[in-house]
Amino acid sequence: MNEILLLLAGLLGGAVNSLAGGGSFIVFPALLFAGVPPVLANASNTYAALPGYASGAVGYWQSMIKYKDRMLVYGIVAAVFGYVGAELLLVVSDEQFNKVVPWLMTFAVALFIFGNQINAAVKARGSQGKGMQRLGTVLLLGALAAVCIYGGFFNAGLGILLLAFLALAGMSDIHAMNGLKLYISAIVALVAVVRFAFNGTIDWYHGSIALVGVTIGGYAAARLAKFIPTQWIRIGVIIYGIGMTLYFFWRAYFA
Repeated sequence: MNEILLLLAGLLGGAVNSLAGGGSFIVFPALLFAGVPPVLANASNTYAALPGYASGAVGYWQSMIKYKDRMLVYGIVAAVFGYVGAELLLVVSDEQFNKVVPWLMTFAVALFIFGNQINAAVKARGSQGKGMQRLGTVLLLGALAAVCIYGGFFNAGLGILLLAFLALAGMSDIHAMNGLKLYISAIVALVAVVRFAFNGTIDWYHGSIALVGVTIGGYAAARLAKFIPTQWIRIGVIIYGIGMTLYFFWRAYFA
């Protein structure tokens, strides 16, 4: 039953990761339910998500290729600060982090909802001079670095935070945003998994079962996403993000 549960959770989690982000909210609890200890479940969830991120990004390639000039810079930031986040996980307990998660989620959802308006204000000020434009770029990369530290530390919610960052960076094409989200997530997960593997913090058996489901679900959803109206996906992201935020508040402070 544990194996079937993990496979189904992986399929659904991979699909959610491709369409909106947050598939780890499905896979991580499934690993806990299967008896994997919290720290190992957290690291194993990142391992299970990695191929789904990569396969999903491939599925979105045609949508995100027009932003290839951003991919190198975003990839370097993701590799460096994803590793920093993985190091933090090895010294900070899950209990401490659980108290912070709902507040990070609240911030991320708010950014996603109001990202276009904030970006318009940033552009208006940026047009006043190159100095402001450079400052805006530095601040945006700083925000991405913080998101990647989060992703290396605790993978759940990374997709929503990345969508919020990309909205703040001026993007509005939800399919291209999903592609870049998965590309960045794949790099963050890769460096984190390498670090966790060296530390012996991955349950390879249970994580691999979830990994198979996540990979299939992520690619299938990415290929089908173009048939879903953009506005529907955006509304779905907002509703899903609010729901997950409320869930984490309940789990951290009332459960």
